[in-house]
Amino acid sequence: MKLYGGVDLHSNNAVFALKDEHGKRVFCKRLPNDLPCVLNALEPFREHIEVIAVESTYNWYWLVDGLMEAGFNVRLANPAAVDQYDGLKDVGDRTEATFLAELLRLGILPEGYIYPKKERFARDLLRRRMLLVQQRTAMVLSLQCTFSRQTGRTFGRTAMSQLDADAVVKLLGEDEFLLFTVQQQDDTVRFFDKKIGLLEKKILQSAKLKPEFERLLTLPGVGKILGLTIMYETGDIARFPSAGNYTSYCRCASAIRRSNDKKKGENNRRNGNQYLCWAYVEAVHHALRCCPPARSFYDRKKAKKNGAVASKALASKWTKAAYHVLKGQVTFDIRRVFG
Repeated sequence: MKLYGGVDLHSNNAVFALKDEHGKRVFCKRLPNDLPCVLNALEPFREHIEVIAVESTYNWYWLVDGLMEAGFNVRLANPAAVDQYDGLKDVGDRTEATFLAELLRLGILPEGYIYPKKERFARDLLRRRMLLVQQRTAMVLSLQCTFSRQTGRTFGRTAMSQLDADAVVKLLGEDEFLLFTVQQQDDTVRFFDKKIGLLEKKILQSAKLKPEFERLLTLPGVGKILGLTIMYETGDIARFPSAGNYTSYCRCASAIRRSNDKKKGENNRRNGNQYLCWAYVEAVHHALRCCPPARSFYDRKKAKKNGAVASKALASKWTKAAYHVLKGQVTFDIRRVFG
């Protein structure tokens, strides 16, 4: 008898369901998030379990790693692509777990990628760096808005950092609340600078680009940190059949629904890897300073739409170029991007 398992995972418990090869449910139970307890409950069925599908939630690491180390064949279910029939009247955790097992039995489960455990924590460190960079950017923009409101002028980050206390008072006035707010924001930006520097130092000391990813550095705007981010978020490039699949995974493809050549709506724009999307957008922002063809393309798009659309369009080209660079192990060629 062959059994197929589905797991609906939550913060403190999970529902485990097993179905046989004929679609009959033979086991369904809610268990606490405790690995020994889970393994003990599954042990009577071990010899018959073909594969187990675990829902990809924020806390799947411990369960997937534990089941795989215990010898179970595990698949990671993509919840964004798993959609039950809307006409069901009573839907709960048990039906969710059973549905995953049924999809496994039928061989149509939409799967996610189980990232190798030994590289997972370096990837997570780079994700924390990205979070700090975004928070620092938000604080810098807030400071710029403060100066703009009070002076009617635009100040870049470099210009603001060069202002001493007397210059700030001369520009903003002597209101104690305003000056205190600006000082705290400036201190916060410097704090973020320090922490981001520590994270970058740690990752550069302990991680190196794999040989197959070294050619990423030939892309304009991609340095060591962004190269490592792209490498860890991409994983095995062979899992993407085409450049279009990789671009879609990077959230740099259009998500428009059309019928009869007319726009009828939009699909799921967030289906993909948000960290890769951020990394490529950051890369093209740096590339605008050193790559004239990229700047020309960006300016044309910006004139027709806006800066955000232009950045995403250029990032889409960068993802396709990166795919061919990695797949073919060739050096980046700007002529192949813009003709």
